[in-house]
Amino acid sequence: MSHVLAAVAWPYANGPRHIGHVSGFGVPSDVFSRYMRMAGHDVLMVSGTDEHGTPIQVQADADGVTPRELADRYNRVIVEDLHGLGLSYDLFTRTTTRNHYAVTQELFTGLLDNGYIVRKTTLGAKSPSTGRTLPDRYIEGTCPICGYDSARGDQCDNCGNQLDPEQLINPRSKINGETPEFVETEHFFLDLPAFAEAIGSWLDQRENWRPNVLKFSRNLLDDLQPRAITRDLEWGVPIPLDGWRDRGDKRIYVWFDAVIGYLSASVEWARRTGDPEAWRKWWSADSEGKDALAYYFMGKDNIVFHSVIWPAILLGYSGEGDKAGEPGRLGRLNLPTEVVSSEYLTMEGKKFSSSRRVVIYVRDFLSRYDADALRYFIAAAGPESNDTDFTWSEFVRRNNDELVAGWGNLVNRSISMAAKNFGTIPPAVDLTDADRDLLEVAQAGFATVGDLIGKHRQKAAIGEAMRVVAEANKYLSEQAPWKLKDEASKPRMGTVLHVALQVVSDANTLLSPFLPHSAQKVHELLGSTGVHQPMPDIVEVDDLDGGPAYPILTGDYTVGARWESVPLVAGTPLQAPKPVFKKLDTAVIEEELARLG
Repeated sequence: MSHVLAAVAWPYANGPRHIGHVSGFGVPSDVFSRYMRMAGHDVLMVSGTDEHGTPIQVQADADGVTPRELADRYNRVIVEDLHGLGLSYDLFTRTTTRNHYAVTQELFTGLLDNGYIVRKTTLGAKSPSTGRTLPDRYIEGTCPICGYDSARGDQCDNCGNQLDPEQLINPRSKINGETPEFVETEHFFLDLPAFAEAIGSWLDQRENWRPNVLKFSRNLLDDLQPRAITRDLEWGVPIPLDGWRDRGDKRIYVWFDAVIGYLSASVEWARRTGDPEAWRKWWSADSEGKDALAYYFMGKDNIVFHSVIWPAILLGYSGEGDKAGEPGRLGRLNLPTEVVSSEYLTMEGKKFSSSRRVVIYVRDFLSRYDADALRYFIAAAGPESNDTDFTWSEFVRRNNDELVAGWGNLVNRSISMAAKNFGTIPPAVDLTDADRDLLEVAQAGFATVGDLIGKHRQKAAIGEAMRVVAEANKYLSEQAPWKLKDEASKPRMGTVLHVALQVVSDANTLLSPFLPHSAQKVHELLGSTGVHQPMPDIVEVDDLDGGPAYPILTGDYTVGARWESVPLVAGTPLQAPKPVFKKLDTAVIEEELARLG
């Protein structure tokens, strides 16, 4: 057994999340976490809402509320959306807790003490009309390296190079189009070049990473520059130094404190369990974390923060960069085992855009369709290794032809026939080669599907699970138990249905990380009791250190199915089943496309 950290990207709390967001960080991390728990590993799945930075302040001003009020509003919306999808977080929290402030300030201090944070006078971008700092991502211009005309002030999405706003040619504010004013200001910088060698050696040892992630990360090492980790703004974590902590115009910037959230959420989780040091089993690079594995899930636009910047912070705090140093009071901290990055999900050939109404918000989707229908689409057709287009026609096709006509049909007809003809799970007698072959296909699925999920090949994994379903449907068609109605044939009918029901049970387990809501229904249709797939709960909690209360996602995931075949017990009562999945009318396509205009 290993201690497995599932570190899930933090959704930004300036609006509701759309299905493109959850296809990158949400569903893939939950499928992985559910499987790893079922396989016997001790999983800690953590994240929360990312709530600092100027974009929150800009949005709050536009809405006529305070940044905290805006963050409170969307924190709750996002918590409810992720709960609706059944994402099994051990803790989904937020970055405005006092616990998070304390952990962020501890890493800042540790890096400073080891010499990896330096003070520099630099140019800061301000809005001439408001006097307020413009965040790097709110400045666009032409990249001085590749000439791309929509480069951001922190990074060029075309060539991948890090940038500073003043480097852009013809910079402009994305807020109002004005030319920013650059003024001298003093800030703290993370000395990224001091980690180039250590990160390069670490990346050279990474095996089985997705090639695009590894190649992109290695390319970034060629031109690492010191990166500012403080900004001239009012909303963020205070700088923990005399002469700085009480200033209202300087804060630690959002990109630095957000990645630290993985650690602070783990610390908060441990404190809430009553064992404040429990987080070390997943994080300590010393004795307690020897069996620890850490997987980070995100969209491809966040690779740099997780494969270069976050490792640099961890190395620097642990005293392992070019300048050496001593670990801080938290000790030496584990680096990521793997950065699992998904590509982009587009919609009907267009990039998701709330302003252009090219968007499907999670809560809108869940108000009309089943969560497992979306989870299935993301797993089977999502942007695992290539950009993928969501179309309503493909969503309806996969729901109707695969979920309903494939898996749902197998469940309904096998249980219906057994309930009608026997009232219970019938016994199996005198198995034939065809019976044994199908049972062996289902049994083999546990190794095949589990191995693929463990390697983050979820498309292939769900494909293999659905292959078991297809084989079972083929078996039923060939054996035709509905024809075995006379008294002499009834034992054979019972055997065929027992075999089919056993494979339904096995396939349900294979599919349960992907389809946890329907997995529970199928479990109950088979006459079983108890929890098959545990679900998260929304719990209102007090801040551990005296701050405002807030909702969290958490749950008891020690219960539920294991990753193994469980023999069915003949004689277990069965009831006539209700359909597990809903067939969608093709009018859905026309309706949704009309909404897009």
